[in-house]
Amino acid sequence: MKKIVSIMPCLDIRGGRVVKGIHFVDLIDVGDPVACATAYEAAGADELGFLDITATHEKRRTVFGVVRQVASAVQIPVTVGGGIRNLSDVESALEAGAKKVSISSAAFRDPAFVAEAVKRFGGGVIVVAIDADRNAKLPSQREVYVDGGRTPTGADAIEFAKKMADLGVGGLLPTSKLGDGSKRGYDLELIRGLVDATKLPTVASGGAGKLIHFLEAVKEGHASTLLAASVFHFGTFTVRQVKAYLASQGVAVRNPSLAKM
Repeated sequence: MKKIVSIMPCLDIRGGRVVKGIHFVDLIDVGDPVACATAYEAAGADELGFLDITATHEKRRTVFGVVRQVASAVQIPVTVGGGIRNLSDVESALEAGAKKVSISSAAFRDPAFVAEAVKRFGGGVIVVAIDADRNAKLPSQREVYVDGGRTPTGADAIEFAKKMADLGVGGLLPTSKLGDGSKRGYDLELIRGLVDATKLPTVASGGAGKLIHFLEAVKEGHASTLLAASVFHFGTFTVRQVKAYLASQGVAVRNPSLAKM
C-alpha cells in the first residue's frame, strides 16, 4: 500500500503567541494562534503541531488554555508538546482537545513516564520529540538535546529513539537543531536513521525552505508527515502548493482535492 503523506504546519508558542526563530533562538512574533490555526486548516493542512517552546525551560506547564482555543477552532488533529512532564499534563492536553501529545525532555529524563503514558493512554497518542544536533563522536553523529534544544545530553539520538520504540510510543518527531529555521533542508540522515531503526511513523521537522526539501523528506528520509513553520508563516509557500508539488512528483498526499494551487 502506498504511503500517504500528511502536511503539518507548526505553531511554536511563546507567551500565548505564535513565534518563529532560527536554530531555536532569535524569535519573532508571527501572530495569533487561533487565527493561524484556522487559516492553515482552510489552506488544506492535514494536522497541526502546537509547541509551547519555552515551557520546559521556564519549568511551567503548557498553556492548555491556548491549546483549548486552537483545538476547538479547527477540525484537523492537533499534536501538543512543550512542558509535558507527567500523566496529569498528558491528560490535560487531551482534555484541551489534543489528539496526540509530544513528550521531549521528560522522555529522556524519565523513560518510566513514557511507559506509563503509553499504558494509560495508548501508544497511538504518545509521540516522542527528539531535538538533535551533530556530534561526530556518536555512532549516529546525532546527539539528543533537551530543554528546548538548550542542553546537550551526550546521548545518541538513534539509540534513544530505539528505547522509546521499545516502550510502545506511536511516533517520533525529530527536529534538527542545525536545520531549524535555516531553510536549507531537513536532516535526511537523521530522519531516515530513525525510521530504519524503529519502523515508527516519523515527522520531518526543521529546515524546509524549498519545495524539493519536502520531496526529499519523503523519498530519501522516509518521513510520513512533513512539518514546517517559517515557509508557511511567511508565505514562501502555501500548504496547497506543497501538496500540488508532491502530487506532481508521484507522492500520495492526504486530501488530494486540496492539492490545487
